[in-house]
Amino acid sequence: MDIVLKIKEELGVEKWQVEAAVKLIDEGNTIPFISRYRKEVTGSLNDEQLRNLDERLKYLRSLEERRQQVLDSIEEQGKMTDELRAKIIAAETMVAIEDLYLPYRPKRKTRASIAREKGLEGLAQILLAQETTKPLAEEAAAFVDPEKEVEDAAQALQGAMDIIAEDVSDNADFRAYIRETTMEQGILTSKAKDEKAQSVYEMYYGYEEPVKKVLGHRILALNRGEAEKFLVVKIEAPEEQILQYLNKKMLKNDNPITTPVIQEINQDAYERLIAPAIERDIRNELTEKAEDGAITVFGKNLTQLLMAPPIAGKTVLGWDPAFRTGCKLAIVDATGKVLDTKVIYPTAPQNKVEEAKVELKKLIDKYNVDLISVGNGTASRESEQVIVELIKELERPVQYVIVNEAGASVYSASKLATEEFPQFDVGQRSAASIARRLQDPLAELVKIDPKSIGVGQYQHDMNQKKLGETLEGVVEDCVNKVGVDLNTASAPLLQYISGISKTIAKNIVDYREENGRFKSRAELLNVPKLGPKAYEQCAGFLRIADGENPLDATSVHPESYEATLKLMDKLGITFDDVRAAQKNAAKAVLEKPVAKKEEKPRPQKKQKQVVIRNTGTAMGAALAAALAGSNLAVVDDGKADSSKKTAPEADKKAETSVVSGSLSRKVTEAEKKKLSEELGIGEITLTDILSELEKPSRDPRENMPAPILRSDVLDMKDLKPGMILKGTVRNVIDFGCFVDIGVHQDGLVHISHITDKFIKHPLEAVSVGDIVDVQVLDVELDKKRIALTMKLGDPAKIAAEAAAKAATRPTPKAEKEEKKAAPKRASVVAQVAEAAGVAKKPAAPKKTETPKKAEAPKSDAAVKKAPAEEKKAEPVKKLKKKGIVIFKGNANE
Repeated sequence: MDIVLKIKEELGVEKWQVEAAVKLIDEGNTIPFISRYRKEVTGSLNDEQLRNLDERLKYLRSLEERRQQVLDSIEEQGKMTDELRAKIIAAETMVAIEDLYLPYRPKRKTRASIAREKGLEGLAQILLAQETTKPLAEEAAAFVDPEKEVEDAAQALQGAMDIIAEDVSDNADFRAYIRETTMEQGILTSKAKDEKAQSVYEMYYGYEEPVKKVLGHRILALNRGEAEKFLVVKIEAPEEQILQYLNKKMLKNDNPITTPVIQEINQDAYERLIAPAIERDIRNELTEKAEDGAITVFGKNLTQLLMAPPIAGKTVLGWDPAFRTGCKLAIVDATGKVLDTKVIYPTAPQNKVEEAKVELKKLIDKYNVDLISVGNGTASRESEQVIVELIKELERPVQYVIVNEAGASVYSASKLATEEFPQFDVGQRSAASIARRLQDPLAELVKIDPKSIGVGQYQHDMNQKKLGETLEGVVEDCVNKVGVDLNTASAPLLQYISGISKTIAKNIVDYREENGRFKSRAELLNVPKLGPKAYEQCAGFLRIADGENPLDATSVHPESYEATLKLMDKLGITFDDVRAAQKNAAKAVLEKPVAKKEEKPRPQKKQKQVVIRNTGTAMGAALAAALAGSNLAVVDDGKADSSKKTAPEADKKAETSVVSGSLSRKVTEAEKKKLSEELGIGEITLTDILSELEKPSRDPRENMPAPILRSDVLDMKDLKPGMILKGTVRNVIDFGCFVDIGVHQDGLVHISHITDKFIKHPLEAVSVGDIVDVQVLDVELDKKRIALTMKLGDPAKIAAEAAAKAATRPTPKAEKEEKKAAPKRASVVAQVAEAAGVAKKPAAPKKTETPKKAEAPKSDAAVKKAPAEEKKAEPVKKLKKKGIVIFKGNANE
């Protein structure tokens, strides 16, 4: 297999791009480094494309390794043929290779292997030839041998049939057909183990759906319900069609003596050996796809959470709510330093609300607290009530935010937290973490195992290794996209930087503590174990504010410094210009307003206007921020903002505005080409450098939606159908999204209520952290459920529909009738035994003998087949033709 060509076709990119990326990966370059600093080499492949490429590269290489192992094993056995070799080489999946290898794989002792040891292979060949004219009892009698424990003709015949059944089961072509047919026509069903048992899986107590149409979140739900012993899940395959296929393949002629035997062998091979294995394979494949989808959603949600904009320049009071042990508080200044901690008891059972308010007022006045960050765990609702009452009594403006505290308890009890706050207990550490999550979500959340951050679905049920690797990649991409301050970053944050291991991250912190602040990026080479390769990978992502070289505070890589200096000289830009732009950008970030809860509009007096040529630049943004508190209205005429072009301007050549101090110059695409040749760098690198000079030290999180700050509170009882509220998307899942609207319980917006347009997944329309307008559809207080819609409508109509729905809520589904077992005719072996006058003992229950595959599913979802004697009839398959339901099965059914 040509791996490069295969990846090219799968990813839809050029072959040279794949070749270049594979070469860079094999040379030890990291994904963030390749994505950011090797764009010319790869044709600007982004982080997501490169990670997909890397994942497929690993899989396809492991596939080739396994293919070679199989070829070598069969060669050693002396059983290789040209046809078999060609099939193995052409196989494109691990399943296909394992199917071909199945007949040659070393097996444990089976009924077929025991029969071969008893010398019954000859009788099996007679049956397969289908040419005998003798009665079966007579043919089998020749193989009776008490010394080999073949006591009679019936035993001999059974052994021969077992040999053939295993051969049928091992046939790769048969398995491929049965797998494809089951996948296309099979029905996934589930029923309750105890239909009287109440559980969250009641909607699956009588569930059935075509295998090929089952959505990923349903697969994961069924797997969990099965693991928790509430559900029995199975796949119903078109057995009659499959047996017809096997009979057609195995029957050579219409021999009345051997035909019934071959038919019975095929049925036994399918029911005992093939069907359980195929069901496991398909369940495993469905689970793997569902997990991949859930991991992708988890990753995208985590990205949005990590990339939430920091609230800089604010003193925050972190509040970890609790009942019996009290609410833990931590005051954290604008730099993240913990100034003070307290424990108050405004919640049950103490209910010391007034005492708590006194302590809170003292802390707020003493440290000039701007914001209160409240964890959304136990007692958060009660804490929120106290905070709202407190805010009304304060003289200074203070607002609060409910933050997701998932993982805070894990962090507070960790070794890392103990090292960071040795003088604090776990509650105080948790409160500090909750405060810092608001100030800089990325810097704080990297300290927590990504799997503990609750923005996924069924994350505890899936492949933990794969989930962990994916989420680690997400965190790595986010950290490197933002960059970190080399002189303030913690070791947990530094270890996510490209090329930096845990050991090197610790060495950087140790070096900083021993030698003081880093003055330049080049000083990194003095850190133990940080060699030239690691420096190449990490330097561009580590920033030094107020260093010797202002370029060290930008994302310009040191390898491009020489070209950048030449470019600055040509454009007339000095280091002082860059420093001034950096300070203006930092000031604009500090003064950036955060989102407040929407209030009713008030009539405003006409304001005087001041026009700023372009608020998109650092200087323009700083000026706009400075005027934000005045009585002047800021207007952006957008002349230098390429995103606000008028129709005639769209025909002009693209331009990049380079701003430094009072200098503004435009570089056309033609000039870019000439400059890139003169500077000896690619046009893409040149564009990135120009962009960095225009807005040095910019934070990509600036454009993300800020959290909603609140000063009042709603109770779930206050919600009425038709109400329109502003909320924050907390989690996105396959069937919708959960929105925080200011009550303790998040509301669900079903995928059908997100937009009027058709979308396959909610992520096409919403992301974690989005600020959205929602309307209440329904409220179920007893079940603590809130149904929301983003498709705003007539409040009166929605209220009426909700009232009608509440009056006619559906009752649980009635129990389905048990299906009766279909009668079975006596087996061929039993007929032979009867004809020979031998009293045959009842057969022991048959055991599944499917060999365990190399990539066997991790879940125990597959349902084992019952013994043939105990097996119930397959549920009838319904066919709809012209409105008539046709049943195929027994008359009793």
